[in-house]
Amino acid sequence: MKMAVFEVEEWERAAFDRIDSGHEIRFLSDHLTAGNAGPYTDVDVISTFIYSELDRAALSRFRNLKLIATRSTGFDHIDIEYCRERGISVSNVPTYGDNTVAEHVFGLLLTISHNMIEAIERTRRGDFSLQGLRGFDLRGKTLGVLGTGSIGRYVIDIAKGFHMEVLAYDLFPKEELAKNHGFRYVSLEEVLRKSDIITLHIPATAETHNFLSEREFGMMKDGVVIINTARGTLIDVQALLRAITTGKVAAVGLDVLPEEPTIREEAELLRSIVQKKPLDVLLAGHILLRLRNVIITPHSAFNTREAVQRILDTTVENISAFARGEPKNRVI
Repeated sequence: MKMAVFEVEEWERAAFDRIDSGHEIRFLSDHLTAGNAGPYTDVDVISTFIYSELDRAALSRFRNLKLIATRSTGFDHIDIEYCRERGISVSNVPTYGDNTVAEHVFGLLLTISHNMIEAIERTRRGDFSLQGLRGFDLRGKTLGVLGTGSIGRYVIDIAKGFHMEVLAYDLFPKEELAKNHGFRYVSLEEVLRKSDIITLHIPATAETHNFLSEREFGMMKDGVVIINTARGTLIDVQALLRAITTGKVAAVGLDVLPEEPTIREEAELLRSIVQKKPLDVLLAGHILLRLRNVIITPHSAFNTREAVQRILDTTVENISAFARGEPKNRVI
């Protein structure tokens, strides 16, 4: 089979050596778009991370495509309907960074609770004043966990180590899990009303788009802290900005934003005007980047040596299994 691996760093290429030598593999450091697909349109397999544009325009250029091996758990960047129409299999990496992302959640939260950024920047200037740096304890606070999948469970375990109270919401509550990990499942409304801190761990679907919006922010405590390391589209960023402005939300820690690839590249902003992308969402994202009580990391929660190696190992096995006629981790 012929394969093209996009968004790959030089050191990552060695992982693909484990695929049988009878296959031809080409590598590209850039993400895949309809515009750069030309030299690779004869491949049977493509592997990308989450920034490639696997929409109908891009995928229709691949005349022999049989498998998309995404190096991610989420697959909302792939036109799944097109893949179904064309009989293209899609495999993902179901788990790779459960503890990794959960640790990042608390990295963001501790940065907020101890005013770390301001404290570090001030000290580097030689200013050892404590004025304005007073934070808050995590002990005794109520953490609302939206989604108790594998990452949410790790978050709960870490929270219990901080002696936090944990309330959780999930469409499919697992009472045995709650009993073993010392938390309670409650309604979404109760999580929103009672939590001091809310962290999101749910997938991006049509149903979860703007999962937290005007109505949900209105239910929350004044001064709530929001953490999102899942997907940017889960939060209505305009409603979030209004909640920050009124003091409903005291601070935010984000590893994801809606329209994230566009925000990353200023040149993409001009293209967005032509493509009629939601400029109000893009503008809100740019405003969030500049607020002192909003901490944003560049979708790096997954990015540890161990987690990236797990991603590579699973992806290589997904491709090898497909080549053997024994597909694994299939989304479709």
